[in-house]
Amino acid sequence: MAFDPGAAALPGSGVFGLGHSEEEAAVVLVPVPFEATASYHRGSSGGPAAILEASRQVDLFDLETGRPYQEGIHLLAAPEAVRTLDLSARAAAAPVVAAGGVLPGRPDLAAAAAEVNAASHALNALVEGEVGRLIGRGKRVGVLGGEHSVAFGAIAAHARAFPGLGILQLDAHADLRRAFQGFAHSHASVFYNAMEELPGIARLVQVGLRDVCEEEVDYAKASRGRVVAFDDAALAAARFEGETFGAQVRRIVEALPEEVYLSFDIDGLDPSLCPHTGTPVPGGLGFQEAVALLRGVVRSGRRIVGFDLVEVAPGPPGQGLDGDVGARLLYKMIGWMLSSLRGRP
Repeated sequence: MAFDPGAAALPGSGVFGLGHSEEEAAVVLVPVPFEATASYHRGSSGGPAAILEASRQVDLFDLETGRPYQEGIHLLAAPEAVRTLDLSARAAAAPVVAAGGVLPGRPDLAAAAAEVNAASHALNALVEGEVGRLIGRGKRVGVLGGEHSVAFGAIAAHARAFPGLGILQLDAHADLRRAFQGFAHSHASVFYNAMEELPGIARLVQVGLRDVCEEEVDYAKASRGRVVAFDDAALAAARFEGETFGAQVRRIVEALPEEVYLSFDIDGLDPSLCPHTGTPVPGGLGFQEAVALLRGVVRSGRRIVGFDLVEVAPGPPGQGLDGDVGARLLYKMIGWMLSSLRGRP
C-alpha cells in the first residue's frame, strides 16, 4: 500500500508516523533520556517519548519547507545503557541536589557528585560515539534530550566533523557555569565545557537569555567575541523602540559562521508553550519568532549541520502541550536543516 502523508498515523508507528529505517533516512534522531543533574523540576527524561507520541499528530506537509518527510526521518530506540546511567546517576545526585550542592565536611556528598560526574563522562562518550558513527554514514543527526547536558557529546561529534562551526543556542539560560552543585557536566555547564574542551567551535551565539549569573556574563565578556549573547531584555527593549524582529534576526545571523549547529533548549520559548520544562523563565521567544530565526539562518545561505532539542518535559495526562510544541518545533528544525542542505554537499 502506498504511503499517504495525509492519513492518520498508525498507533506504534515511527516518529511522525513514518516507517523509514536508519539506512533509508537522511535524518536520524538519537534519544538521550538523561536528567541526572536537573536542579529544579524533573521530567525531561520523558521528553523523547513525549515528542514521539505527539509527532504522530503533526501534518507532514509544511507550508514553509515542503515535504521534509520524503528524505526520510528515523528515531533510534533509546539505548538501555543511557537508561541505566540515568537511573544510577539520579539516585547519586538526589542527596547533593537536596543539600544545595557539595558542602564542606560532607565527604558523602563529594563522593556522590563524583559518581554523577563519572556517569556524565560515560554518557558523553556514548553520545559522541553514536552521533559520530551516524555522521560518518552521511546522516544528519539530531539529539533529543533529556537535560541540556546531553548535548555535549553531539556537539563534540559535530565540532570534529565540521571544524569552524558555530553554535546557535536558543535558551533562557547561558549554561556557562564552570560547574553547578558539584556536577562538572551539569545542565548549567554544557557550554562552558563545550567552549573550553572543543576547539572546533568557532563561535557560540546565544539567543533568548534571561536568567544568568555574573560568572557567565564575565566569561562571555572575556571570550573576545567567541561568545556572543543576545539577551531577551535587550532584544525586547530594541523592539519597543521600533527595531523589527526581522532586523534582529539579521543581526543574530550575521554573527554565525557558515556552518551552524542548533542547540535548542525548549525553555528558550515563552513558558506558556512549555509549562512543564525544568526551569521555566518568563519572557522568551514565541513559536513563530523561533521559526523565523531558523528561516533567517537558512535564507542567509548558511548550512545547518546538526541539532539538539532538549528539556522537553511532558505534563500530566491530558496536558500534553509540551510534547506537541516539541514535536512541531522538531519538524521545523528538520525541515529548515534539510532546506539548507539541498543542492549542496
